[in-house]
Amino acid sequence: MVVRDFEGEIILQLDEIINKHKASLNATDTVIWKYIVTHRAGVRHISIHELARACAVSSTTVVRFAQKLGLDGFGELKAILKMEEPSGEVYHSDVLKDLGEFYINTGKKLMARNFDNASKLIHEANRVFTYASGYVQSNVVQELKRLFFYDNVLVFEIRGREEFNAVMQNVTKDDLFIFVSFSGESPNVTDFAQQLQLRDVPLISITKLHDNTLASLSTVNLYVSPARFQLYDEDDTRPPFQSMMPYFLLLEIWYVKYRVYLQHKAEEAKKKADAGAEAAERDEK
Repeated sequence: MVVRDFEGEIILQLDEIINKHKASLNATDTVIWKYIVTHRAGVRHISIHELARACAVSSTTVVRFAQKLGLDGFGELKAILKMEEPSGEVYHSDVLKDLGEFYINTGKKLMARNFDNASKLIHEANRVFTYASGYVQSNVVQELKRLFFYDNVLVFEIRGREEFNAVMQNVTKDDLFIFVSFSGESPNVTDFAQQLQLRDVPLISITKLHDNTLASLSTVNLYVSPARFQLYDEDDTRPPFQSMMPYFLLLEIWYVKYRVYLQHKAEEAKKKADAGAEAAERDEK
């Protein structure tokens, strides 16, 4: 089954689900997925038989494709697509209201997410390296370094191919890399990620929510969904404002959940120690 929050709402979107199960998809599954990506709006409203005909496969094959993604069947796949359907409104007069709702919804989704796998990787890493694929991404990395410094986690930033190649000379499976890339498709990040995968070095990627190469190569992928807001008149040619808040909110929530993760580990260790001491006392008696 797909991941849901405490209210039963699906947390993962289809691109995220695809990235999680990409290794199990065969050539026929890829054909179905590419058709869905290319005709996303149309697939929201067609039947399973129409999709099967369009992909030159059987309806059973479509059902199996959905089940490989952890879904019950085509109905649940279509439901996810419909939930992702945009409102179609580009310009709102009350942009502050829209922005506020976006902040609230983003916070709810990130709070419902489980960060334990990412926290485990960063806690157990011998060294932590980061790479940012652009200027804004570099600001995200700076915030990551600032937050985890409070727990004496030193994060070393790699600034280019030469530095990456130098680090790769003595990298081990005990190290951890964190890549921040909006598209997940820039040549450097995909090349670096492939080299790390060949060496079984763990990688956490932070990308925009969509099907991308970096996410599929990562040990753990943390998704964010930026949003655009039109601050100008409808006939204004200037581009919409894009909120990057989700990247920074993700880091803050991850860091707080990391602290909770460490506290739980300490409590479990204490319980084990107490149980061991009690057992030793009983043996002595």
